[in-house]
Amino acid sequence: MIKQIPVLDCCTLSGYKEDELLVDHLASYLHKHSSLAFPHRHNFYHLVLFTSGSGTHSIDFTRFEVRPMHIYFMVPGQIHTWEFEGNPDGYVINFSREFFQSLLLRPDFLNGFTFLNGIAQDGAFQIPAHLEDEMTAFFERIYEQVNQEQPLQKDLVSVMLLYVFMRMEQQVSPAEKHKFPVYNYTLLRNFQKLIEQHFTNLRLPKDYADLLYITPNHLNALCKEYLGMQAGEVIRNRILLEAKRLLVSQDMTISEISDELSFNDNSYFTKFFKKLVGMTPEEFRKNKA
Repeated sequence: MIKQIPVLDCCTLSGYKEDELLVDHLASYLHKHSSLAFPHRHNFYHLVLFTSGSGTHSIDFTRFEVRPMHIYFMVPGQIHTWEFEGNPDGYVINFSREFFQSLLLRPDFLNGFTFLNGIAQDGAFQIPAHLEDEMTAFFERIYEQVNQEQPLQKDLVSVMLLYVFMRMEQQVSPAEKHKFPVYNYTLLRNFQKLIEQHFTNLRLPKDYADLLYITPNHLNALCKEYLGMQAGEVIRNRILLEAKRLLVSQDMTISEISDELSFNDNSYFTKFFKKLVGMTPEEFRKNKA
């Protein structure tokens, strides 16, 4: 029987100022949660800024090196693990899906940040040298604001966090975000959002092109020019990611996973997986167990 990967909830981690938010120094957080199971998922947003330490961590099977002033962002549902060396420190911030509700009128506002799109490679990066002192000082101010004896000023913390997000979006990702026209960027972001909603039942670029009101050739050209792959590959990569998540995190048979992902039969799913990964689903599951 495959052991199910735990899903961490706000209430399962001690030390919360309230159920919607946690801000702590990383060293203290690791000490308090030394028995934290790995790998695991969160049902909340999670970000860490490293100020010291080394080792590796992985998000959805993509591995990253831990370095000072390395920051990573995770959205609910992603699979996470880490292997630290030495005594890492920095800041950890966890917040729920509902944390910004009282402040923001647009429920999808956070989706506009590149690093909160659920793609592992976009969620981890090095803070530019000219921002190091500013970001470290600002994270400390957030920590002090949340952990003071006075009642929590939730909206103030929300604004402070949004400032961090906007500085990161402004300074770290402009080359990625603005290397092509805004219209094309919007199309690709909407394509990715549609894949997230429909990848289990819509498999063809034509299906998504219709929803975007463009031709399949136009969609393929955009993906090839700016993502370096065809639209079909973008769709297949999302299906593959979900297959990997289910293989390591659920007590499901291969046949049940095949059904969950809307494959016609188990053999087709196995061929699909092996072609992209180089091993069968069974082999992948044993390798990750």
